[in-house]
Amino acid sequence: MTVAGGYAVATRGLMKSYGRQPALTGLDLSVPRGVVYGFLGPNGAGKTTTMRLLTGLMRPDAGTIELLGQPFDRSDRKRLFEVGALIEAPTFYPHLSGRDNLLVLAASGKPVSRARVEELLELSGLGERARDRISTYSMGMRQRLGIAAALLNDPPLLLLDEPANGLDPGGIVSLRDTLRGLAASGKTVFVSSHILPEVQQLADIVGIVVAGRLVREGPLAELLVGASALVHVKVAPAEAEKAAAVLKRIKGAGAVSIDYPAVAWLTARMAADRASEVNRALVQAGIYASGLEAGTDLESLFMQLTQPDPAGKDGGAR
Repeated sequence: MTVAGGYAVATRGLMKSYGRQPALTGLDLSVPRGVVYGFLGPNGAGKTTTMRLLTGLMRPDAGTIELLGQPFDRSDRKRLFEVGALIEAPTFYPHLSGRDNLLVLAASGKPVSRARVEELLELSGLGERARDRISTYSMGMRQRLGIAAALLNDPPLLLLDEPANGLDPGGIVSLRDTLRGLAASGKTVFVSSHILPEVQQLADIVGIVVAGRLVREGPLAELLVGASALVHVKVAPAEAEKAAAVLKRIKGAGAVSIDYPAVAWLTARMAADRASEVNRALVQAGIYASGLEAGTDLESLFMQLTQPDPAGKDGGAR
């Protein structure tokens, strides 16, 4: 049975166990075409298992998978010519150059021109190192080459598992721009990542999985509207504990946490429009904040949905 709507990726009742340990317990995903979809979840939630099932590396115990509007199973290998994938760490021939590795991969599937290989080497920022052996590449360079390999066939669907692994900040920004550009051109980009601030800047749609089942899915902007608001305050580290005590005394303030980099950032769970009240309370206590931000973020939503509650159930899971 085909799922209505012609999604780029759709799973219904997807189940997978490793022995007696369940990994997926009825996963239902609906990934529209032409978007960046952020696939999130804590460690062990089933993200990598899902990616392996979507690429035919494993067979599900139950449930169905559709790719680009058509049913998919492991026996339909040619369908994967329409899918570019980077699952876990990319593997290459270490004695070959970056260019030769892409040429070898290009020869194993649909015809790919040498010009396409050169285009992808430039796109991934590896043009100047294309002749060098893979054994001399850093982790970040191998990751960029893995993304280039996933794009060889110019596929309409990309499945990327932690694509920002090993990338420096500049590389992450470049990757974000590349993936957004691909989605703007009509391709679908399915990204599993643990870097929540980056996903917030990148994704159009987000799906959050806990213990092998989907607990929330939808347009990111809509999901954040329903998330708890936060107020972030930056103070001198020496004043952090005192400032935290002040925030906790504000009526209706939720949990207050402290993060210590070179300066101390405090986070209070309360309505964003109460930022001025926070600032006033700190000033009255003789504490002057050097930074004040308010709003909702993906990390707040993620923590609400993935942290267990006192009764032992998934926070917000439904």
